[in-house]
Amino acid sequence: MGFERIVLIVLDSVGIGEMPDAETFGDAGSDTLGHLCAYRRLAIPNLERLGLGRIKPLEGIAAVSDPLACFGKMALASNGKDTTSGHWELAGVYLSRAFPTYPNGFPPEVISRFEEAIGRKTLGNVVASGTEIIKQLGQRHLETGFPIVYTSADSVFQIAAHEEIIPVPELYAMCRAARSLLVGKHQVGRVIARPFVGKDSSDFVRTARRLDFAIEPPKGMLLDRLHEAAVDCVCVGKVASVFCERGVTRSLKTSGNQEGMAKTCQVLQDSFRGLVFVNLVDFDMLYGHRNDREGYARALEALDAWLPSFQESLGKRDLCIMTADHGCDPTTPSTDHSREYVPLLVFGPGCRKGVDLGTRTTLADAGQTIAENFATKLNFGKSFLKEIAL
Repeated sequence: MGFERIVLIVLDSVGIGEMPDAETFGDAGSDTLGHLCAYRRLAIPNLERLGLGRIKPLEGIAAVSDPLACFGKMALASNGKDTTSGHWELAGVYLSRAFPTYPNGFPPEVISRFEEAIGRKTLGNVVASGTEIIKQLGQRHLETGFPIVYTSADSVFQIAAHEEIIPVPELYAMCRAARSLLVGKHQVGRVIARPFVGKDSSDFVRTARRLDFAIEPPKGMLLDRLHEAAVDCVCVGKVASVFCERGVTRSLKTSGNQEGMAKTCQVLQDSFRGLVFVNLVDFDMLYGHRNDREGYARALEALDAWLPSFQESLGKRDLCIMTADHGCDPTTPSTDHSREYVPLLVFGPGCRKGVDLGTRTTLADAGQTIAENFATKLNFGKSFLKEIAL
């Protein structure tokens, strides 16, 4: 009969050790979970009971003999280590070419074309933290009306603007203009609107009206297949924007992990058949990119504290697949994503316990498992449904 609902939870950036090709990406030695466990003892007894310590040795985390979940780890097969690559691969898309990044800012031909399209100059054009750049350039933005353009280690073109200087609909229009220009060799993974408010640099703060403009994923990915099979797909967090809303039945925006976890439980109170696709972004956005080890550790402990209530919300025919999209080790000098394996924990009332799923060669195995459960198939990935179903 299969599972009625599957909850796919992406712990954004929670990697579990370098992949064999990590050095090629500048990530030799990265180990997000391993280094956090070495940094201090993590109070994550529920993850421990699920079998986190069975995936690989982790300091302070027992490798329990009778884990409540099936466990393993997955490699990112695509040539990348960002949000789009990871989420798309989970949905059965393989990318042979990485999305472009701009460690020295965007080239003149990109910026000049963008400025011509929006009819005004820009500020910035540097790699920067979003919170820091509005402190640095926010006042000049208020004085000139020029939007702030910046990027990061990710393949992103970000535009920050004060909501009273450039109204949010106008900011979104600027992002659409950028999206239409960023094609070919400059086809970044996402263009992101970053509105903010405040009187001066002492109190500038970004608002919740962020909006991502992603490139269209190839046809035939998981959300397309579920839509064709008349299966619901409810997205929590930024997931819907990563897939350009395609195949999405309902999208619930969130301000961070706490709201994401709460809305996931709320969704499960409804009656439907299908996928709940969740992204918990704080690990990456707030802690990984800022090398905040303590914040990252506390976020993992908050996730762990939430797990019992989440498990109670699962119905008899529900399944949870908990994993990640890449790493972002907060203990290394780099603030970039890291090329790491991602953990795989699979559990639910109708799921076997303690099955070692091994080292999977692609994140697409998760998507293929979901596809098989709902009687469809992806072009990439190997299902582990028969290994975990009772």
